[in-house]
Amino acid sequence: MIRTEEMMLNVGPQHPSTHGVFRLVIKVDGETIVEATPVIGYLHRGTEKLAEDLQYTQIIPYTDRMDYISAMTNNYVLCHAVETMMGAELPDRAEYLRVLAMELGRVASHLVWFGTYLLDIGAVSPFLYAFREREMIINLLNELSGARLTFNYMRVGGVKWDAPDGWLEKVREFVPYMREQLKGYHDLVTGNEIFLNRVKGIGKYTKEEAIQYSLSGANLRCTGVEWDLRKHETYSVYDRFDFNVITREGGDAWSRYQCRMAEIEESLKIIEQAVEQIPDDGKYMGKVPRIIKAPKGEAFVRIESPRGEIGCYIASEGKKEPYRLKFRRPSFYNLQILPKLLKGENMANLITILGGVDIVLGEVDG
Repeated sequence: MIRTEEMMLNVGPQHPSTHGVFRLVIKVDGETIVEATPVIGYLHRGTEKLAEDLQYTQIIPYTDRMDYISAMTNNYVLCHAVETMMGAELPDRAEYLRVLAMELGRVASHLVWFGTYLLDIGAVSPFLYAFREREMIINLLNELSGARLTFNYMRVGGVKWDAPDGWLEKVREFVPYMREQLKGYHDLVTGNEIFLNRVKGIGKYTKEEAIQYSLSGANLRCTGVEWDLRKHETYSVYDRFDFNVITREGGDAWSRYQCRMAEIEESLKIIEQAVEQIPDDGKYMGKVPRIIKAPKGEAFVRIESPRGEIGCYIASEGKKEPYRLKFRRPSFYNLQILPKLLKGENMANLITILGGVDIVLGEVDG
């Protein structure tokens, strides 16, 4: 009989596969993980507390820095919460521009996940291809907002400015190109025997466990739960588009991969329809005061970000700054199940499981 001794091992906070300053304290017995403890807070910047001294428009750049891989959805959830409190009506063109920005951001976010996930488990080429396509989306969003990562594009009542001439045509041309590249991704990765052996049956949990742990996004839908806020608690103009809620039944890393790859297809469908439906002209800002003051009271709204359900709670005293602001950050909630998934697993599967959850540390820490 081989006797082994338990050992404590730090994974991170400086480790490329933790996708940010995230630390996992692992107790291992040989190659088996006995216990895993996530240690967070290295990136905490106090966004919610700082917001209490900022006007609503001044808070928007802070939301960019939470889930910095998908900043447009963060912009939107804050503006949506304030608009809900004010009862503001938005022009159609502004709504369509917001949807286009968010769905392009969703595709870009899933491409980052796809590329880095494959890099984590040993494949270099998919990362290079994914970032090539992401760069095209970043260029489109740069033309729209004037920034490449922290966009600061949305405003309470609409968007910062209209799309430049020719931008919608570029978006229209990007959709069939991206579909063609997706086929290449599937040829390269999805049927790859080595990849399938790394992800099938790994990091598995049930529908009931997903609900108990408050998981959302692909982490929930991979267990067969059909729940997407764009469809089931619709907001903006999402009720005008024909798209499917993607689910899989396995609840493992393979199912999460399938969900996200299929979600890229659905986002492309929404983008395609939005480009055709958007009014040719019209205002990009609704009638809102120059200094935004949410009426006294409170509101909570939630939307579907690439990582799941992001919510924004605002309590207002009727001033130009919120009395209290709180975000429900999906990466933070999705991370809760990690110790359970890692317990009893082989060390070789640690990064496969962590990468499959798809966290962004700026959002985990706030």
